[in-house]
Amino acid sequence: MTDTIKYFLEESKMPKTWYNIAADLPKPLDPVLHPGTLKPIGPDDLAPLFPMALIGQEVSQEREIEIPEPVRDIYKQWRPSPLYRARRLEKHLDTPARIYYKYEGVSPSGSHKPNTAVAQAFYNKEEGTKKITTETGAGQWGTSLAFACKLFGIELDVYMVKVSFEQKPYRKLVMQTYGARCVASPSEETDSGKAILAKFPDSSGSLGIAISEAVEMAAKNPDTKYALGSVLNHVLMHQTIVGNETLLQMEMADDYPDILVGCTGGGSNFAGLVFPFLGKNFREGTKTRVIACEPKSCPSLTKGKFVYDFGDTGRLTPLMKTHTLGSQFIPPATHSGGLRYHAMAPMVSHLKELNAIEAKAYGQKECFEAGVNFARTEGIVPAPEATHAVKGAIDAALECKKNGESKSILFNLCGHGHFDMKAYGDFFEGNLAEDKFDQASVDKALEELPKIA
Repeated sequence: MTDTIKYFLEESKMPKTWYNIAADLPKPLDPVLHPGTLKPIGPDDLAPLFPMALIGQEVSQEREIEIPEPVRDIYKQWRPSPLYRARRLEKHLDTPARIYYKYEGVSPSGSHKPNTAVAQAFYNKEEGTKKITTETGAGQWGTSLAFACKLFGIELDVYMVKVSFEQKPYRKLVMQTYGARCVASPSEETDSGKAILAKFPDSSGSLGIAISEAVEMAAKNPDTKYALGSVLNHVLMHQTIVGNETLLQMEMADDYPDILVGCTGGGSNFAGLVFPFLGKNFREGTKTRVIACEPKSCPSLTKGKFVYDFGDTGRLTPLMKTHTLGSQFIPPATHSGGLRYHAMAPMVSHLKELNAIEAKAYGQKECFEAGVNFARTEGIVPAPEATHAVKGAIDAALECKKNGESKSILFNLCGHGHFDMKAYGDFFEGNLAEDKFDQASVDKALEELPKIA
């Protein structure tokens, strides 16, 4: 038997549906509220931003949603993605645990993000959308949507968080290669951006600010729609192609996970892997433990408040019940740009409140150390965001070692770090700052939460 075992599904066996966990929840999700009336929003409220097909998916209670054939045809360029048994890592850790990882870095953009980017571009094309605006943190989402929009002939403007725009110039160049326009956020192009720059001229930006800019531009232009790379129900659902494939691959491995691990910022790659397994927990009574790993500098699940809040800094979005650090909180400029979001997906937050998942927060130094150990054993350099999942899986494996337990651990390696080597350079040179959690800034942001009875 070789050290690293790959489990490949045949293309013909690729799942034809996404999984909607809303159908199996023991308690329904809290409604999304209109920021003006504080009443539950309806389809007409979202129509200026999203195609009706996506609005329908956002509120659907159907367990399985069919993946359109044109989307499946594009998925076949990289799906099904491989599942690996990390035997070399197991040996390095001297653990009795069996460690598996689903590798999403094989996509054209190098991450899990095209799973929803392609779907969203397809539905926008079907409705006649000419242009899309979006935000991006580290650039994986912007790159993925640029790829998808080019396939469907849709123009794209990407507002990229300024610190990542400066740290990761090659992400911007990939977006431009696909034909998208990439703008550092906050910018002078929008009222939202100008307001932030007037108050904080040297702002490094945040996902909340970039969302405000993208939403504002879409709302002002009738031929333009907005696309979000995480957080919303339909986005998380599109990612469940990952978990649905993994269920079949674990059968090939004649194993089933005792522990699931994923990194969390907005929640999409985490949800994509774990939701199909959580569905089995709810329906069949399986007892898989689920761990969400987030950065200590932006720990919405472990330090946030479960309340209604805006999804953006400019307060243009509807109100969602979520674990939040406050929409006015601007996270520190760490290298894990894709995890620097003030709030967690409402569905992931809801599951945390139901005690269906647990959460842990890690510092970026210990995560990079885990990423380097993974690269030196398994050969893949993880994206900074993904190192949080690697760290969580390693901790779980060492816990098994301590307790003498031969458990099965599965995590989502959601992307490679080929565009993030400056961050690894900072780590090797001792220039990587440790994550700092600014409780005072969070307290101030939480004081500005919307007042809802």
